[in-house]
Amino acid sequence: MKIEDIAKLANVSKSAVSLALNGKPGISPETRLKIINIAKEGGYTPRIQARTEKTSGITQTLRFVACTNSGIVLEQYAQQPFFMELIRCFEEQCRTNGYSLLFSSVPSDQLEQRIDQLETENESNGIILLGTNLSKEHIRLIKNIQPNLVVLDTCFVTEQANFIVMNNMMGAYQAVQHLLELGHRRIGYVKSNYRMYNFDMRRKGVLACLEENGESLKEADVFTSSPTAITAQPSLIAQFQERKGALPTALFCECDYIAISVIKSLAEAGLRVPDDISVVGFDNIHESMVITPELTTIHVEKETIAKMAVKKLMSMIETGDCVNMKAFVDTRLVLRKSSRPLQDLT
Repeated sequence: MKIEDIAKLANVSKSAVSLALNGKPGISPETRLKIINIAKEGGYTPRIQARTEKTSGITQTLRFVACTNSGIVLEQYAQQPFFMELIRCFEEQCRTNGYSLLFSSVPSDQLEQRIDQLETENESNGIILLGTNLSKEHIRLIKNIQPNLVVLDTCFVTEQANFIVMNNMMGAYQAVQHLLELGHRRIGYVKSNYRMYNFDMRRKGVLACLEENGESLKEADVFTSSPTAITAQPSLIAQFQERKGALPTALFCECDYIAISVIKSLAEAGLRVPDDISVVGFDNIHESMVITPELTTIHVEKETIAKMAVKKLMSMIETGDCVNMKAFVDTRLVLRKSSRPLQDLT
């Protein structure tokens, strides 16, 4: 029996069923009792009962959910370097604290239905949601299914939920500040053709740093690339060839994948990094040390993000902690060989 079935039999909304089964306020005692009785008769164990059993030591399980889409979080997200490293950090934190970890990828257009199904079939004590580009409504729906929720990769400061994100503005600011300190004044920007919270915050960081230093971003110096391709891009190659001799002296890229693609595209266009142009990325994935030249980038504290998320969920599960938090984890600049002082350019 699914929540939809219970809602039909009780003649109430799915939200009302979720409130009843999760022991949350918002419905009358009569309606709650009616829903729970229907659920029990249909073999559906109310989640509040399941959670009580789990926190008594029967089982301890967290679920990592990635909402896949056609832009940045692909069906094969677990094979992408950034997410591989993030998942490894969560596995380690869960193992250290005595929790098992389930992995699920859910299409963003089937979010509520699929998560409800997953939780019905194999309920968790809490969910870590990779919420790239999810709306407030999406997050509310998931929280109704599983109140013990921590959201990564996006943040709504007015929403009553837990969010832990990297300090994107700070990271981009650090990258541009580094280039300015190297003497670069005309700094270009390579953005993703797919927009999300992280990238939008990074753009704000770039613009803030330039403005504070009396510089600006010229529209002609903004380029676009796929955020998931690490090969040379024909469109970039063409633009770099056309603009040879009139390009910025440095480029900030919204993520390391873009930066690697840019380095390869510049090489195809007959330009050398960093001899002709400096390049800085963001994420510090393993591949940033494999590309030639090694990539100057922004390090994301994935271990800290995982530790904070698991600790918060444990507090909610084991002590009933109901105080929501919005946490920004600072970044740091990693200096490698893809950037150099302007006066050293040949």
